[in-house]
Amino acid sequence: MRPLLRQSVLLLGLALLPAAVQALYFRDRISWESRIAESDMVSVDLARSWGTDAVWIDARPDVDFERDHVPEAILLNEDRWNELLPQFLQQRWSPEKKIVVYCSAESCNLAGDVARRLREEAKLPNQIRVLKGGWEEWLKTRK
Repeated sequence: MRPLLRQSVLLLGLALLPAAVQALYFRDRISWESRIAESDMVSVDLARSWGTDAVWIDARPDVDFERDHVPEAILLNEDRWNELLPQFLQQRWSPEKKIVVYCSAESCNLAGDVARRLREEAKLPNQIRVLKGGWEEWLKTRK
């Protein structure tokens, strides 16, 4: 092997070493699956069965919501949290209603983040659930 090529391979190996060590160290500490507990999820059918006892929250970006959304859903996303949360609390939230938060396949961590913030920051006592399969699953079963 030529000296320049050997040095390049050695430098590349040294550059990747910290990432490899970190991956080994954290392999059992990071969940590579959904960050949302199964108990915090709800199927489309069950959420629909709640009828008017449920408030649907769309956690997707504004443009996606404007294009289409679950009927009667309200927009409450991370981008405009501080603006939209007070509107939701004043106009739509009710202690006896269940909350169903959804997002899309491209942004599905958004629903979990909004649900978490509703629990932790807004301190809502409601049953807050994330829709399994998100917007795409709702579309498949749209009536």
